[in-house]
Amino acid sequence: MVTIADESLHGSAEDAQNSSLSTTAARNLATTTKTAPQMQGITSRWLLRLLPWVQVSGGTYRVNRRLTYTLGDGRIDFHTSGGDVEIIPDELRELPALREFTDTEVLSALGERFTQQEYAPGELIAEAGAPGDRLVLIAHGRVDRIGTGKYGEEAVLEALAGGDHLGDAPLTDPEGTWQFSYRAVTRVTVMALPRQAAQEIADRSPGLREHLAAAGQDTAQPTNASGESAVSVASGHHGEPPLPSTFVDYDLAPREYELSVAQTVLRAHSRVGDLYSDPMNQVEEQLKLTVQALRERQEHEMINNPGFGLLHNADLKQRIHTRTGPPT
Repeated sequence: MVTIADESLHGSAEDAQNSSLSTTAARNLATTTKTAPQMQGITSRWLLRLLPWVQVSGGTYRVNRRLTYTLGDGRIDFHTSGGDVEIIPDELRELPALREFTDTEVLSALGERFTQQEYAPGELIAEAGAPGDRLVLIAHGRVDRIGTGKYGEEAVLEALAGGDHLGDAPLTDPEGTWQFSYRAVTRVTVMALPRQAAQEIADRSPGLREHLAAAGQDTAQPTNASGESAVSVASGHHGEPPLPSTFVDYDLAPREYELSVAQTVLRAHSRVGDLYSDPMNQVEEQLKLTVQALRERQEHEMINNPGFGLLHNADLKQRIHTRTGPPT
C-alpha cells in the first residue's frame, strides 16, 4: 500500500526537505521534444550570395587584360630593427624615376646616403613653393598632402602612409619646388635623401645620370585614363584626313588563379546509424553540420586567403587611410 501525503500540510517546500520526487527530477524521465543539433559558428554568409559565380572548365582561371604600363606607383618596403630604419636598395625601383634601373651597386650607394628623420604630429615636412631639395620616403606614420580645394581654400587632398613617398622630382629636376605641402598627422618616421647627395652619386655613375635624364623627359607611352596602351582613333567627316594605324596590345604575363577546393572526410560508425537514427537520422545531421562548416571555410578563404582573398588583393589605390587613426 502506498500513501500519498500533501506536502502543503507540513509547511512550505522552502522550509522542509523534499519527502517526495520533485517535478524537476521527474521531467528528466519524461519524453521530451528534441531539436536538431545546433552550431554556433554559422553566419549569414552574405558574401557567398552577393558575389557572382563564374563557371570554369579547368583548374586555372586566367585574367587576360590589355597591356597596362606600370608607372612606379608601388609601395616601398624598409628593413627595420627596433627604431632604426634601413633602405632596401632594390625597393628604390618602385620610384618612377628609378623604374627599370638595374644597377644594384648604385642603388645601394643611394640607399646608404638616406638619413632617418622624425616628425611630431602637426609638424610640416615640406611646404608648397619651397625648393624640393630632398627625396622623402615615408617609413611609418600618416602624412596629409595639402593643396588648394575646390573653392580656393586649403584642403587635404590625400592621406599618405608607410611605403608612400612625396614624389621623385628631386631626382630629375634640379630646380624643382614642392607642389604641395605635407604635414604629419601622427608621429612620422621618414627616410630623406638630399638632392646634393643624389647628384654626387649620379656624377660618379654615367648609367644613373643617363637614366635620370631620360626619366626627366616625357618619353612615356601613350595611354588612356586607366593607364592602358592607347588605341589611336580619328573622328570627323570633313575632308580625307590620314587615318592612324593602331593595334590593341595585350598583357604578356596575365595573372592566373589556381582553383582551390575545401574538402574533408566525415567518419561515422555504422552502429551509430543503426541504433540511434530515431527520431533523427544521425548521418543526415552529421552531414548538415559538415556542409555548414565547409561553407563557412569557403567564405573565410574568399576574404583571408593570401593568394586570392579580397583583403590581400585590394588595389593599393583603393585602400583608404582613416583621418583620425585606426578604428576602435
